Amino acid sequence: MRRATVAALSLLIVAILTACSLGTVGSSGSDRLTVVAAENFWGSIAAQIGGDRVQVTNIIDNPNADPHDYEPTSADARSMASATFVIVNGIGYDPWADRLIAANPVPGRDVLDVGTLVGVAVGGNPHQWYSPQSVQRVIDAITAEYRKLDAKDASYFHRQRASFETKGLARYRTLISDIRTKYAGTPVGASESIFALMAPALGLDLITPPAFLTAISEGTEPTAGDKATIDHQIQSRQITVYVYNSQNATPDVQRQIEEARNAGIPVATITETLVPAGASFQAWQARQLQGLVAALARATNR
Repeated sequence: MRRATVAALSLLIVAILTACSLGTVGSSGSDRLTVVAAENFWGSIAAQIGGDRVQVTNIIDNPNADPHDYEPTSADARSMASATFVIVNGIGYDPWADRLIAANPVPGRDVLDVGTLVGVAVGGNPHQWYSPQSVQRVIDAITAEYRKLDAKDASYFHRQRASFETKGLARYRTLISDIRTKYAGTPVGASESIFALMAPALGLDLITPPAFLTAISEGTEPTAGDKATIDHQIQSRQITVYVYNSQNATPDVQRQIEEARNAGIPVATITETLVPAGASFQAWQARQLQGLVAALARATNR
């Protein structure tokens, strides 16, 4: 993964140490837990489970930026230093967050590393928010952490979680089930590994070479052989729909999108972070899944 520069991180470490003098862990001017999420997709879930008992700050929340290129600011350092609970994605996706945390190991601050939680190490697929199974494990972990940090409100967090799962995620889960039922086994292509965890949950057959998906995600050059394979898959209409991440549309991906459209293959769009920035996790995911349903319906007349 791409990293922040050493110089920038040095300045941030100074800022983080300075932040210690600004207040104690969890001090937010109220009794609410102070939560910092490195990415807004996890922050949205944390905010909905926490309700009015937590204050959540999201660091990466710009839908027009590539999160892989993110460089933290001094404000991010101060947020990390004053948080009661920090949520990071891990798996090499946000190494800057780990460095900020390590630069100042504040007593009493708990950290949830999603990669550690789901057992995926650096080098694995970091896009765990596209795995419904991983999302559920994060929901469980956040709820447990809230009940630990604020035992007096444990029943409140239990109710918030129940409402989030049964109401908030209802449309998201229904769409996943409907796609799996109606389009199971349908061959599709994708621009990067962000879709590689969702495709199996939907029952779709993602036939794009895995090495190409990883290369685009990590900003490395795909092999000529993989490019040729994808060109053939598109030109011979082996794929029914092409799914691409609009926040990371490299020249290779843009060329594939054009080829797909010229071949009459519908194109569906997904993003790495919430779009719009203030959307909820479930509204964002449901909108993308609805777009995928429309693309599959056009391609298959079903």
